[in-house]
Amino acid sequence: MSEESLPADALPEYAERVLEVAELIPPGRVMTYGDVAEWLEEGGPRQVGRVMALYGGAVPWWRVIRADGVLLPGHELQALGHYQAEGTPLKEASRASEGHLPRVDMKRARWDGEQRAERHT
Repeated sequence: MSEESLPADALPEYAERVLEVAELIPPGRVMTYGDVAEWLEEGGPRQVGRVMALYGGAVPWWRVIRADGVLLPGHELQALGHYQAEGTPLKEASRASEGHLPRVDMKRARWDGEQRAERHT
């Protein structure tokens, strides 16, 4: 079944699962696109990224990010505001990158989903 044949308010099952994981991530923590795919045991980073791009506006999208911690292009300032409000660990950007915006400190902010692992089984 193609996405075009779905009712306007229906989400593909995989998209629903990705969005559910995004909602589980605690404030101040993040998962990478690959982490989400691994946690679901389905898809990969690109599939998760596509779901977030198409449907992520209704969930805490800023908590699902690239593995390098770079802020989402085109949404950097909005994401940064969320990170600051939630106390997400950040680190300074390298001199010549990302317009001098900080990036998420992946070592400190990454969430492994362990607190909710029983829900996944």
